[in-house]
Amino acid sequence: MKTILYISCSPRGAASHSRIIADELVDRLLSRHPGAEMIRRDLAANPPSFVDTAFSAAILGPQSAPPPALEESETLIRELESCDALVLATPMHNYGVPAVLKAWIDQIVRIHRSFRSTPEGKIGVLTDRPVHVVVASGGWFSGPSPTGTPPQPDFLTQYLRAVFATIGLRDIAFITLEGVTRGPDIAAKAYAAARQRIAEL
Repeated sequence: MKTILYISCSPRGAASHSRIIADELVDRLLSRHPGAEMIRRDLAANPPSFVDTAFSAAILGPQSAPPPALEESETLIRELESCDALVLATPMHNYGVPAVLKAWIDQIVRIHRSFRSTPEGKIGVLTDRPVHVVVASGGWFSGPSPTGTPPQPDFLTQYLRAVFATIGLRDIAFITLEGVTRGPDIAAKAYAAARQRIAEL
């Protein structure tokens, strides 16, 4: 492994639960691949641009050379293409992905560039590579809470599986921290489970 792309999304910075565990995962990867280069992108600190009129027109125009409206998209796609593994740290916001992560996805999932549209459906053109996704949530979404409260909706994990598959990335592993805002004891159990999951990867 030569290059690791590390994307973080939480507005909580160093206090982010997903970032704390993702940092530990990255440290583990670097210990196994000590010469690997790190590319870090904090989407909360530097949010990607939202899709606008110029971007929408450019993706449907001639593709011989990316026009200015696609320069940011091209930079982000090239970062993804250059990495051997992607580590993504994200909170779950209102059952789904944070706005900054959706903005990044809209820049990298681009017709004629990262996927092709065919009669059989969309075909990803990126080479598959490991994608490690660390998700932190204040509630529970993989099953009921410890007190039996039904799980909240989860529009994050299945969406990420589908959208990454669209561009060719299918080797996805999720590390989840659930109930992290429900007191120190529950948070400690969530951290322990996440660290065990890292050890198993």
